[in-house]
Amino acid sequence: MQAGKDRGNRASGIFVSFEGIDGSGKSTQARALADTLRRAGHEIVLTREPGGADGAEAIRRLLVEGDPDRWSPETEILLFNAARRDHLERTIQPALDAGRIVISDRFADSTRVYQGAARASLRPLVDQLHALVIGLEPDLTFVIDMDPGDALARGLARRSGEDRFEDLGLGFQQRLRAGFLELAAAEPDRMRVIDGARAMAEVSTGIAAQMQRWMAARAA
Repeated sequence: MQAGKDRGNRASGIFVSFEGIDGSGKSTQARALADTLRRAGHEIVLTREPGGADGAEAIRRLLVEGDPDRWSPETEILLFNAARRDHLERTIQPALDAGRIVISDRFADSTRVYQGAARASLRPLVDQLHALVIGLEPDLTFVIDMDPGDALARGLARRSGEDRFEDLGLGFQQRLRAGFLELAAAEPDRMRVIDGARAMAEVSTGIAAQMQRWMAARAA
């Protein structure tokens, strides 16, 4: 597989990503959409970043565990791209080539916001590396938006052991939220902002309805 393969060059699969600040509920909503689409008869690959393939999962532990200052933003960008390339080669692209729907809990937009804006002003480096080694964008991205204070409290309450980014504090989460909203405003054709402060079932129903409308328009 060559890097640089984009939405216009692939088979009939659909690539959907979920983004948002830590604790926003995006993982729950990704699973809910996968379940809804499976019940409708679609073949689904539900995956996550960092991770989604054996090598990428090994890198995940380096990124989400440990001291917040464990890595510089530049090193994080390199590690995320190494994990993403493995994920792309071994999971995402084969599923798209087989015509499946891939739903990923995070993708490149997270690196654009976390390392490209919130951790440091490194967006040009993020974009350059993405173009060189990834070259793929989701067809549709749902950004789950909610109050950073509420999301941070929810994320820390999980005590998952993967709290490295939550440990950067509320100010970091506020910068993340602003970054995701700015990115969504710049790409309205691909990105949909979802109010994550509502009941989970209500959020899931709204996402499923938007997905159904998007798929109908795509097929028309």
